[in-house]
Amino acid sequence: MKNQNKYFIYKNRRNLFLIAIVIILVIILAAKTFGYLQQVLIMTPRTSLRNGPGTEYSRKSTLKKDQRVTIIRRKYHWIYVKDATNNFGWIADWSLAKNYRNKINNVANATIVIDPGHGGADSGALSTTGKMEKTYTLKVARKVVAKLRAKGTKVYMTRNSNKYVGLSDRSALSNRVHADVFISFHFDSSPVANDASGVTTYYYHKKRSYRLAKTINSEFNTLNLDNRGVDLGDFLVIRDNKFPAILLEMGYINSDRDFLQIKSNSYQNTISSDVVTGLTKYFEN
Repeated sequence: MKNQNKYFIYKNRRNLFLIAIVIILVIILAAKTFGYLQQVLIMTPRTSLRNGPGTEYSRKSTLKKDQRVTIIRRKYHWIYVKDATNNFGWIADWSLAKNYRNKINNVANATIVIDPGHGGADSGALSTTGKMEKTYTLKVARKVVAKLRAKGTKVYMTRNSNKYVGLSDRSALSNRVHADVFISFHFDSSPVANDASGVTTYYYHKKRSYRLAKTINSEFNTLNLDNRGVDLGDFLVIRDNKFPAILLEMGYINSDRDFLQIKSNSYQNTISSDVVTGLTKYFEN
């Protein structure tokens, strides 16, 4: 009986060992199939090996063109790699050939730049009672950012306080981080107070931004203000953007009717939820 028990123990251990080998082989095969554990070449003249998945993380070292790295895992537009000297860190996926770059197909893995219009010495438009546009663009932007970050999205803000940021610096941030989406928040103003009302979504580069504009704008049909639809807008922050970019005018601040909505926490929450819903649909499609 003892010998029989030993045989069963031996047999079970051998089976477990074989199962473990099979699992390891499957993991390795899956990793290679989906772009992990691959050895690839740096394609840009130089790229930074960073401590985290983003340009805001410190640089560990610099890799040069044709240096070989091994892909370990992916996040946002960043890839965790090991170089030839066994240094580990994150590199931007745009430093590799296009077929090795990350596929962004959900909002949780996206990189989004949120731009609260105006700020600092630039007050933006004024309400009939002298309230400043810059105050409300920041309020709405912060709500959008909080909702996106709760989903795991990588979000950059062009400003997070009442400070002045140049227009070119706003689009430059989007271009630097290779944003999947750039959204600039504003509130419109008409030449004559109380002469216009409603929300408008603007795009500039039709090929890369029109679908984004349509998807986001379609969520605004249930707002308390009229949806004026999608239109072409020659605004520098979206014109100089190399990535999908839109500018949202979420009501006329010098319309008393619109401003009642603009200053309300309820309206701001609705806008932020609508934008996040639209972004979720945009990446899913």
